[in-house]
Amino acid sequence: MPKMLCTCGNVLNIQDIPCKVQYNFISDVDYDQYNGSIDSEQLYQDMRMFFKCDRCERLWVFWNGFDEEPYEYLRVPK
Repeated sequence: MPKMLCTCGNVLNIQDIPCKVQYNFISDVDYDQYNGSIDSEQLYQDMRMFFKCDRCERLWVFWNGFDEEPYEYLRVPK
């Protein structure tokens, strides 16, 4: 999946390494299972991933990996 089309029409280039629109995160509960010396590859595999559109700031979250469609979150200005 080298590119992704955002709802706003912007094309997200997600093939670059490192990827400027990709973010990784892990829940506090999952992270708490780590202690002592941490295997960075294992930590990376346990993380969830999202992409942030650099035009509209929508977030595209892959909660269940790339086998399922991402959830789309739109920033609501205050």
